[in-house]
Amino acid sequence: VQLQASGGGLVQAGGSLRLSCAASGRTFSSYGVGWFRQAPGKEREFVAHIKGRGGITAYADSVKGRFSISRDNPKNTVYLQMNSLKPEDTAVYYCAADHSIIWSEIRNQYAYDYWGQGTLVTVSS
Repeated sequence: VQLQASGGGLVQAGGSLRLSCAASGRTFSSYGVGWFRQAPGKEREFVAHIKGRGGITAYADSVKGRFSISRDNPKNTVYLQMNSLKPEDTAVYYCAADHSIIWSEIRNQYAYDYWGQGTLVTVSS
């Protein structure tokens, strides 16, 4: 599976962006997909996850209620809708996928086999 993340950009605080993670491969619908982010000088952190097929979701506490992850399986794409953006959301955002990830590991970046290249989100105050 090859992943392509896009949709980043510069936005003012309070604004919105939608990130996309497009995948190659016919069986992407069965992959769990996560979004992670890495701010300058900080470690990569979990943002959100959507389970394959069933679509169950999970979020980091820092984005809960503001971000929403969804998937369009016929388009092989997972989205991250980001609303009410804050300057502290500034980071490079990565999508990751794995076919056999277990639920207890979804926040662990090392549990994912496939990664996109990252897209930069900058939120100005």
